[in-house]
Amino acid sequence: MAQLHLPRMSHFLGWETLTHSHISVLKLFFLYALPLSVLPPVMIHYAGVTYGQHAGMVLNERQLQTIGFVFFIAELAMTFLVAYVIQRLGEVVSIKPSFEDAYKLAVVVPTPLWIAPLFLFIPSVIVNVTAGAAAMVLSGMLIFFSLPSILKVEEEGHAMLLSGSILAAGMVAWAAMMYLTLLTWSFVTSNLLLMH
Repeated sequence: MAQLHLPRMSHFLGWETLTHSHISVLKLFFLYALPLSVLPPVMIHYAGVTYGQHAGMVLNERQLQTIGFVFFIAELAMTFLVAYVIQRLGEVVSIKPSFEDAYKLAVVVPTPLWIAPLFLFIPSVIVNVTAGAAAMVLSGMLIFFSLPSILKVEEEGHAMLLSGSILAAGMVAWAAMMYLTLLTWSFVTSNLLLMH
């Protein structure tokens, strides 16, 4: 069995501390996932209020808040669901990651996706689509590079199989959040039409 030889991410500030620490799930949730999960709904609200009408969005502030709240709750719930899926996927390669390690991976990986909405300060579709695409690529790379150290997978084939499986599960989770957001958007806009 070939050993995995990936470039080390240890030169990033705090990476070794994060990957080798025993941070509780609650601490990760309250000090990492929760604050970062606030960014996308707040930025979507900001963009909708600031330049949404110029982009063809006719949502009022209450509707934007409703969409943001549903998205926020979905983000937080998804961190736990994806951690559970990661833990179960470990069995595919004969490892039994702790829920703590699976949750650590589940909240570290979407970091670029949580930060990308800051580009909504720039009212440009092309800038925001590019930022979103780059965030998805970076999240995929984070799965590949952080999986061996967080889940302690040393064999290259197992790491590749598990990385691909987690990437697929993450894409399903992302698609489910987008679908829920679009359903909420549809609901609040249909209510807007009924009010007129």
